[in-house]
Amino acid sequence: MPRLSTLLSAGLISVTVTFLQPTRAAAYPVDCAILLCLAGGWPASAECVHARAVFIARITPWPIEPPLQIWNCPMRASFPTEVRPLNRLFDIAFPAENTRPLFSKPEEMSGLLHVQDAADVDISDPAFDFVRSIRVFEITYQQHRNSDGDCNTWSAVYEGSYGEQGDYIRRRSSPAAIPEASDFGNPPSCGTYRHRSVFVDWRDFEGTYGHEEVHY
Repeated sequence: MPRLSTLLSAGLISVTVTFLQPTRAAAYPVDCAILLCLAGGWPASAECVHARAVFIARITPWPIEPPLQIWNCPMRASFPTEVRPLNRLFDIAFPAENTRPLFSKPEEMSGLLHVQDAADVDISDPAFDFVRSIRVFEITYQQHRNSDGDCNTWSAVYEGSYGEQGDYIRRRSSPAAIPEASDFGNPPSCGTYRHRSVFVDWRDFEGTYGHEEVHY
């Protein structure tokens, strides 16, 4: 099977002209584009720039949403069963000009923190491990020393992750689970310290690590 980055580059180059106009950016199913662009390491193309912007906007408070909503990408839509899901995505995310839509546009989702929806095809194959690599950390942490000299700390950390079929689960976590790539740094001494952010990280199809953090 050709490298995904090669397939992605070829597919994106062939459709870049279609997405030069701003009004076209919202005309395609953005979650299919997020899926492809994330897998390929976010190539520098108009549609991937838009897809990444949506990906990050969803974790920008408030409300916080799953950055990839794979249930909004109809991978099963009107394709022969022998076509690999990753190949289907090119036709779904980046349809040729003047072709008939392959699906009905889903309603917008907002404010969801725990979602039961999942992909409409089997994505348990290791090729989709990049979906399951996505983690979202909602971080609130405060620390200070009181008048008696005691060190007081308070934290609220939640971790969002994706299950085998792309279902999104949000659960309580702890400061110890926050990835080192985050700007969060628990001071060794009990000085006054505050941190509030949403941190997301992932690995693309080839295992390259990426992350983004939004402070508020």
